[in-house]
Amino acid sequence: MRRRPNVPAALAAVVAALTVAACAHVGEPVVPNENLRVEGIPPIPAALAAKVAPYTEFRPRSLSSWHPAKREIVVATRARNTTQLFDVRAPLAAPAQITDYAEPVRYGAWWPAKPDVLVFVRDAGGNEQSQVYRLDPGATEPVLLTDAARTHRPLALNRARDRLLVGSTDVDRAGGRRESPTLDVVLLDPLDPAGATRIANLPGTGWGDFSYSFDGLRLAMSEFRSVTETYLWVMNVATGERRRVLPAPGDDPTRTVASTEVNFSRDGKGLFLTTDRDGEFQRASYLDLETGTLEAFGPSAWDVEQLALSRDGRTLAMVVNEAGVGVLRLYDADTRRELPRPDVPIGTVSGVQWHPDSGALAFNLDSARSPGDVYVLEVASNRVERWTEAKVEGLDASRFAVQVPIEWKSFDGRTISGFIARPPGANAGPSRGTRASPGTEARSAPVAGGSTFSGRRPVMIQIHGGPEGQARPGFLGRWNYYVNELGVAIIEPNVRGSTGYGRTFVSLDNGMKREDSVKDIGALLDWIAAQPDLDASRVVVAGGSYGGYMSLAVATTYPDRIAGSIDVVGIANFVTFLERTETYRRDLRRVEYGDERDPEMRAFLSRISPVANAAKIVKPLFVAHGRNDPRVPYTEAEQIVATARANGTPVWYLLAANEGHGFARKENADFYYYATIRFLQETVLK
Repeated sequence: MRRRPNVPAALAAVVAALTVAACAHVGEPVVPNENLRVEGIPPIPAALAAKVAPYTEFRPRSLSSWHPAKREIVVATRARNTTQLFDVRAPLAAPAQITDYAEPVRYGAWWPAKPDVLVFVRDAGGNEQSQVYRLDPGATEPVLLTDAARTHRPLALNRARDRLLVGSTDVDRAGGRRESPTLDVVLLDPLDPAGATRIANLPGTGWGDFSYSFDGLRLAMSEFRSVTETYLWVMNVATGERRRVLPAPGDDPTRTVASTEVNFSRDGKGLFLTTDRDGEFQRASYLDLETGTLEAFGPSAWDVEQLALSRDGRTLAMVVNEAGVGVLRLYDADTRRELPRPDVPIGTVSGVQWHPDSGALAFNLDSARSPGDVYVLEVASNRVERWTEAKVEGLDASRFAVQVPIEWKSFDGRTISGFIARPPGANAGPSRGTRASPGTEARSAPVAGGSTFSGRRPVMIQIHGGPEGQARPGFLGRWNYYVNELGVAIIEPNVRGSTGYGRTFVSLDNGMKREDSVKDIGALLDWIAAQPDLDASRVVVAGGSYGGYMSLAVATTYPDRIAGSIDVVGIANFVTFLERTETYRRDLRRVEYGDERDPEMRAFLSRISPVANAAKIVKPLFVAHGRNDPRVPYTEAEQIVATARANGTPVWYLLAANEGHGFARKENADFYYYATIRFLQETVLK
């Protein structure tokens, strides 16, 4: 590992701008790096790269871990080209870089038994074949602690804090494709990896939420089968014997239950968890392990998406998804009564972590005007303090657009919702389907360079992945350029199948109902046409992963109602996707999309796949993918590109040889960004 001095973001932005400006002076286009395969994309003017440079320099900070003893944190943020780990030793102290590698490092922690040793996780080229490493003080290279032929993920730290629980499974490139994969659960001492001990081999690979009892003798865990079906188990660490505790034996066998966020109570008699057993939403609950009694507490109209118990077992931190905004609440673990609400700045809370001394709680906070920072709550004083400051250099963040919730009726009368960011000067007024939302405010004002726009504005529909995901208000990042400088409105819909709206809604797109979510976008196109400030003739639809499929499906279903589509790491052929996605993911995806081994389902999946309907794609198509993607293999991109081109459709294609399910390297993300702007210029901004 080479340590280099930190370069302030402002200076980095200036250097980048000067570099591309120098190229622009001599009229040279931006040259893609050697890892990018570029087809059909017109030259990128260096002047464009220079203009957008400030929008590429955002560096959000996200919490990785607490120091095991001190009030210090480890955060993940971009160094130069990739995300790396940094030490923050005091509130707003300059982050000190810890790791410096070509591959991104997003998680790591100082090892409690030897706090000058860093244990971290890293994959290669986005292949998600993650390995655990140890970095000793003064060392130049880390020590590999796990089997490089498998994929690994940390599961929990034991109560003695001297062993790391690690889950591992085979990958297809090593073991070949197979049915019925399993997960090995291993206790690893990073200081003595040769002594690693396997304590269980679990059927399937959807296991998570591992939580030790306070005496260290038992483990609670969840077995994920789908977003609406999980099983909770308690295992004896010494013997490996497991007992299922939820759903309980007497529960209705015809109704699946989803439970997660498991924590042992400090007396070991029960579990704190979230579950939808008795309703639509994930509620915080306490499960008595002896009687099986389940008692809910806290909010009932929203999903509780994180439930974290302090190490001393006395305080529960809860993050509640209130209309897309993550709200922090604290509860007394003994009485289950809410404690005084912390005064958290406006934004969405996520990733809460207790300090080992139980006196402080760190969390991420994201808002429309901040790329993302880490804050700390001191429990005794109930005081919230900002620990990092991800500055926006060269732009006025106070003038960035704030997303406003919208609603529309779909084909079956169901209400679908989402968020819109309107360009400055564009305002549909409150009578056009906008409404207030916690932590947001409707506004229209000059931004960045003071530009304002008039007339009907083009629209970019950005569809989230998952499909068990949710578009939520927050920092738009690079998309701010589309809104502020190009005058393009961005709509992020939450079509049926999205999370955050209850278990019924999230199941409305399963199996044979897949096309209903596409119809939700058709209804959104109707809504756009009814807005006085939006131009229904200038709409581009975009999305990543499942959102990439949705973008392609909209292009085949409503070809005359869009001006172009952008597919990023998307599914083009459901059958080949299910056959080629990594084995350890396949069963979980079959529950959502259908089992391609069933003849009737296979025929349905083949019929609705975009590649089978590519002749209907008549407007320009932009496809981007990572060569090492284990989730949606790059062959999905190859199929849709070849088929659409054979039909005469203009296709732009960007393939990154050193990326996986998305672009993690700045140099690759930058080129994709430039190309997207050019695509918008060619399709909706002429």
